[in-house]
Amino acid sequence: MKKTRIIALFTCAILCFTCLFGCGNAGKDYTAKNEEYVIGVSGPLTGGAAVYGKAVENSANMAIEEINAAGGLNGIKFKLIATNDMHDATKVSANYASMLEGGMQVSLGTVTTAPGLEYTKLSVEDNVFFLTPSASGDDIPKYENGYQMCFADSNQGAVAAQYVNENYKGKTIGAFYKSDDAYSTGIWNKFKENLEGVEVVETSFNDSTAQDFTSQIDKLKDYEFIFMPIYYEPASLFMKQAKTKVAANAVYYGCDGFDGIDSIEGFDINSIPQEVTMLSHFNSKSTEGKAGEFIKKYTEKYGKETLNQFGASAYDCVYAIYNAMKAAIDSGKEIPVTISATDLSDILKEQFADGFTFAGVTGEKITWESTGYVKKDAVKYVIKEATK
Repeated sequence: MKKTRIIALFTCAILCFTCLFGCGNAGKDYTAKNEEYVIGVSGPLTGGAAVYGKAVENSANMAIEEINAAGGLNGIKFKLIATNDMHDATKVSANYASMLEGGMQVSLGTVTTAPGLEYTKLSVEDNVFFLTPSASGDDIPKYENGYQMCFADSNQGAVAAQYVNENYKGKTIGAFYKSDDAYSTGIWNKFKENLEGVEVVETSFNDSTAQDFTSQIDKLKDYEFIFMPIYYEPASLFMKQAKTKVAANAVYYGCDGFDGIDSIEGFDINSIPQEVTMLSHFNSKSTEGKAGEFIKKYTEKYGKETLNQFGASAYDCVYAIYNAMKAAIDSGKEIPVTISATDLSDILKEQFADGFTFAGVTGEKITWESTGYVKKDAVKYVIKEATK
């Protein structure tokens, strides 16, 4: 991965030299009249995934408002441009162009992975730095201008395996994944690869078998822990069909695809006797520390309906970018309000590649690998406790 990022940067440099256009030139003219630092993001602000996009937009704006109220960065304020892609990759190109024209200098990339893969290809051409809160695909940070605040899909598998190794060593657990879905299989394969001293009985489904999980439930009903790296809709269906068959003291354990399972229309999670949990870097029920402060401020401002880890991560993204810019200025770098996207990208890449550490809502000791993947602790977040 690191080699790919270096080669891509070298290729981009050649194109800039030979074509006299590309890497940064598109953004340079548009930022010349900026009076604020401009952050861009593309996400689903309407449609089925809007709960994620609105959480990101709200949280990023909340962080920006706080930073601006405290004086901005050396007196210069920040501004967010949020565009709607409806979780549709075909809309990303137009969104990206409009954000550049609006003076975008740095970005949160996209909210979801499919649009994010398109955004990755576009942003490397102009060398626009992005730190995405929630586009978790492994190839999102493929080039050196891209970073993630969320766990990458395969990384979720490794972190989930670490939790299982620590808590279920010497035992047998169950697993239920979607065999024709890249998100699910990516997490599942990494999970299996990192298991140590734990046996696992696996079951799977695909699009053609996604309505009746009787055979899978029969195979998993006797296990006290069932790993489910799938999205919340099939997970909720499994739980409804399994609630009287799987042991009441069993634990369902998902990844970020479970986020929002407790608010699905027509699904009463409290009717499920088993414990429902997920791997997360954010506890939406926290009352203490940075997470508790964020939750209190968010719910007072926007209510609880769109409170989720996507928003918490976006809040951290804005502050991480701000802190990295501040650290660069403190070290002698100049970041004028009219700085081009490519020049700011070079500064931020240097900061993030040089051991930059951040403490925020989603982690106390957040760092990044050279691949752009985030390194931080994950927690087992209990969405719904077992019925007593």
